[in-house]
Amino acid sequence: MIGGDAPVRIQSMTNTPTRDAAATVAQVVRLAGAGAELVRVAVPRADDTAALPQIVAESPVPIIADVHFHFDRALEAIAAGAAKIRLNPGNIADRDQVLRIIDAAGAAGVAIRVGVNEGSVVERRPGEQRDSDLAAPLAELMAAKMAEYLELFDAAGFEKLVLSVKSHDAVTTVAANRLLSTRWDWPLHLGVTHAGTAETGAIRSAAALGALLCEGIGDTIRISYAGDPVAEVQAACELLASLRLRKRKGVELIACPTCGRLETDITDIVEDVRTALAEVTEPITVAIMGCVVNGPGEAQNADVAICAGKNKAVLYRSGQRIGTVAAGEIVDAVVAEVRDAARSQGYA
Repeated sequence: MIGGDAPVRIQSMTNTPTRDAAATVAQVVRLAGAGAELVRVAVPRADDTAALPQIVAESPVPIIADVHFHFDRALEAIAAGAAKIRLNPGNIADRDQVLRIIDAAGAAGVAIRVGVNEGSVVERRPGEQRDSDLAAPLAELMAAKMAEYLELFDAAGFEKLVLSVKSHDAVTTVAANRLLSTRWDWPLHLGVTHAGTAETGAIRSAAALGALLCEGIGDTIRISYAGDPVAEVQAACELLASLRLRKRKGVELIACPTCGRLETDITDIVEDVRTALAEVTEPITVAIMGCVVNGPGEAQNADVAICAGKNKAVLYRSGQRIGTVAAGEIVDAVVAEVRDAARSQGYA
């Protein structure tokens, strides 16, 4: 279920050739294991849609077919059992073909995500810079284009819709989705398109999606950036957990910002603890602090914590001081306490 009282759903997209059904299914399974509830696959070619029946049959989550320019691919994806197709009607010039897609989806009970990207409504000359004051006009243009597309669906009586407007600019993305949320009651899919690398993409996406979700806008999300799509899902899970829209899965790791008060370098300690506890799937809070200023306070609220000093650290469990460990033993001590806490709470 998407929209209404349903939770905000996490979506991602495979980067395997869809025609390679085995590789695509394997990636879908990895994405679902990380927390994805919907997975989109590209179907630019006939052999991609030919692989869809196997992918749909073996996928643990609903599969969305990403259709852009090819009318036939949309019909083939619907026939193959896709739960939803992603369609930008502006990319299919023949309106009769768009109506045939709508009719086929309606007959099959397949949902359609209607997408409008900034690139669909505006073109800039080479070298022309973005003006931040253009966010509102661009949002209006995207909303107007969406209204134009929705006339087709209204005329056909099609209601199984998800709407999406995206820009690679966070401010424009926020402005456009605010407009859509006031004009239509269809579920909204949120994302920042072409967000870039993980370093920039996660921040741009969090800026836009976080602002919208805090306003109660958005029903599905995708944090997108180049690389392994599993990282997208992990970032989306963290965003929803940070906004208290989803229970955290696994360890919540809190670490101090490593200022000049440190007497023990905790940078490697934090990473080693994170890696060692990656398989823990239940919500346990771990605080790794490097000085006595913030350490004791954080330790009071964590399930397991250490407060590091010179060549040693104080170990805490449920806010209670339980011992002191040498600097070289911090990682092993924290990992052991977390696993013991998991067992004592029935998690492991």
